[in-house]
Amino acid sequence: MFLRKARLMFGAVLLLAGAALASAADLPAFKLEMQDGKLIPPRIEVPAGQRIKIEIHNIGKSAAEFESIELRKEKVLAPGAQSFVVIAPLRPGEYKFFDDFHLNMPQGVIVAK
Repeated sequence: MFLRKARLMFGAVLLLAGAALASAADLPAFKLEMQDGKLIPPRIEVPAGQRIKIEIHNIGKSAAEFESIELRKEKVLAPGAQSFVVIAPLRPGEYKFFDDFHLNMPQGVIVAK
């Protein structure tokens, strides 16, 4: 009985995770490369009022951390790693982000229009 319940719970978790990944795949995607503190591009223009996905690729030789206090998002990436963050619909405006491991480098900005 316990094993059957565990299988059902595990199946439900996999189903929800799959649904979340599928919905992220359908979002407008914007690419960001991080290279030892350099943000490429440093300015990302996105549509206001809709969820978006930022695909992050660390092309540098050191770890990187995408962080935005305003957006309440952070993602750590090892050298060569890639991942993404999903951002809720934004009001028109500018939202700063930075590489928390390279605070001496210029910040980036997401501009929602």
